[in-house]
Amino acid sequence: MSESPPNIRSPTPEEIRDLAEQHHMSLSDDEVADFAAIIEGMLEGYERIDQLSAPTPEVQYHTRDPGYKPGPEEDPLNAFVRTCEVQGADDGPLAGYEVGLKDSVSLAGVEMTLGSKLFEGYVPSTDATIVTRLLDAGATITGKLNMEDMALSGSGELSATGPVLNPRDDDYIAGGSSSGSAAAVATGDVDVAIGGDQGGSIRIPAAWSGIVGHKPTHSLVPYTGVAGLGRSFDHVGPMCSTVEDCALLLDVLAGADGLDPRQGAVPTQQYSEALGVDPGEITVGVLDEGFGHEQSESGVDETVRGALDEFETAGAEVTEVSVPMHLDGLPIWNAIGLEEITATVNAECVGHYGKGFYDMQFADAFGRARRSQADDYLTTMKLTLIAGQYLSDEYRGHYHAKGQNLARKLTDAYDEALADVDVLAMPTTPQTAHEVDRDISRVEAIDRALDMLSNTAPFDNTGHPAVSVPAGQSDGLPVGVMFVGGTFDDATALASAHAFEQHVEVTI
Repeated sequence: MSESPPNIRSPTPEEIRDLAEQHHMSLSDDEVADFAAIIEGMLEGYERIDQLSAPTPEVQYHTRDPGYKPGPEEDPLNAFVRTCEVQGADDGPLAGYEVGLKDSVSLAGVEMTLGSKLFEGYVPSTDATIVTRLLDAGATITGKLNMEDMALSGSGELSATGPVLNPRDDDYIAGGSSSGSAAAVATGDVDVAIGGDQGGSIRIPAAWSGIVGHKPTHSLVPYTGVAGLGRSFDHVGPMCSTVEDCALLLDVLAGADGLDPRQGAVPTQQYSEALGVDPGEITVGVLDEGFGHEQSESGVDETVRGALDEFETAGAEVTEVSVPMHLDGLPIWNAIGLEEITATVNAECVGHYGKGFYDMQFADAFGRARRSQADDYLTTMKLTLIAGQYLSDEYRGHYHAKGQNLARKLTDAYDEALADVDVLAMPTTPQTAHEVDRDISRVEAIDRALDMLSNTAPFDNTGHPAVSVPAGQSDGLPVGVMFVGGTFDDATALASAHAFEQHVEVTI
């Protein structure tokens, strides 16, 4: 699907009046006539814009297999949207690795659906920056992986193609929104995967499916070419069987690309070289407010505390810390997220006004889809857009603005705690995976989509790096512990998670 000029035309007098009313203006007939004439002259310059060619990222490795949708015998967990094969460089740090991409990541020549009916048949013509980096590093991309519809759920049951089943027990769901990424890694159908995280969508399915998931520091990994929900909290990162593989992927993925408006100065290092730290060199602050939530299962809290006790026995210094404002993290996320997601949708999912690459092809496809198929939105998207538009219009953006200001205060509170410890630790999610329920009601589906965010979502707004690592089981289902580090100190977060992984005996 290539770019086609929109055949620009001048607005009619009736459209001018409607547009003015949207901005609470009432125009006289003379004003309408004057503005119509002026706009007609202004738009002559836009005809020249249509004639000019805009730069787009160049696609490397042109041999592309569009792939196919595997059937239930080949893909019993419903983890894949398409299997494909795109080979990268002949050698590099990821040579021999088969990589799966969450289906919000653009891979030229291969369908991208965002787990939604709205985008069935959409084929990008550009690669995401991280795709180019993976291929340059020698990886082979072998699948587009299932996800919650437009990424607006943490449960794993709300893809347009049905639930993604849990790889440890298929009576349960995998967690979301990067549900297929977790399931495919856990089963070995891919070696490593890419997930996205706006409220916990890397870490939740990692915890529920018994793998490792790393949400990097906000902006460390460029988001260019990945469908987002909000520039201030969009994250993309690795999902793997081991911390070592997460660090290796981050070596490849991290760094500015000059095209992502989320990025400023982006300090990087070789994260894989930071691993191998002895537990005795690590100080862990166990966050008191990360336990005992309304949704918390006692077995999850006990499993995480028991695993941290074992980490202490292995030599780590483990101490209790308190950040009371952590309990306000989810309300702050809601204040920011509802209005920012609504604004992103209104801006055709590519946003406005930042420097960088704007995917015109995707913006056009997104705009057409939302205008013609909005009834096919996931129920959580419908709720978000209604609530977000109401809050924005009725309260003039007050709550989004206050949420962003409070997020800075929350950031300072975590940083103050991290001044005395290397990492914070807590359960990744307050509960284990939800059981499959194919007859779930609308209200139940919304509740199950959002009831696991209390520990993950706050760090999307503050941007701190956070790693979920398997900590054991509760009632036979995986439990994750989350290690949170200082901003752009992903190396310490990964090194702490790696030491835990190497020295704490865990059954998943």
